[in-house]
Amino acid sequence: MQITTTQKITTFLMFEGDAEEAMAFYVSLFDGAEVVGITRYGADGPGKEGTVQLATFSLAGQQFMCIDSPAQHDFGFTPAVSLFVQCDDEAELDRLFAALAERGTELMPLGDYGFSRKFGWVNDQFGVSWQLNLSA
Repeated sequence: MQITTTQKITTFLMFEGDAEEAMAFYVSLFDGAEVVGITRYGADGPGKEGTVQLATFSLAGQQFMCIDSPAQHDFGFTPAVSLFVQCDDEAELDRLFAALAERGTELMPLGDYGFSRKFGWVNDQFGVSWQLNLSA
């Protein structure tokens, strides 16, 4: 397995069986986004055959890595670490918020919170936390 990124520091997302579904969903949300590379577990494990051993994908020029963890764990994603997206216009912000909130959880509904004229915070269906901000 040899998947690398061009960045020195890369956000790494650990899933338990739905890494590929999450990655495909995220790539569908951003123009120019793509799956850069993917390696899957084989029949000899240690993960379930066909699940993501390691993948790299790119969103808005930023690379991310993800896996399907072969180990069960008692923790998941937390809003204490989130992906912050500067949206160019309200249409982009509204579209992303609606897509990410579907089957997810709104932490802060879209609104004017003083620090931004339009901002929203959501945990998506996979538990990843996203802050969406309308650029000035």
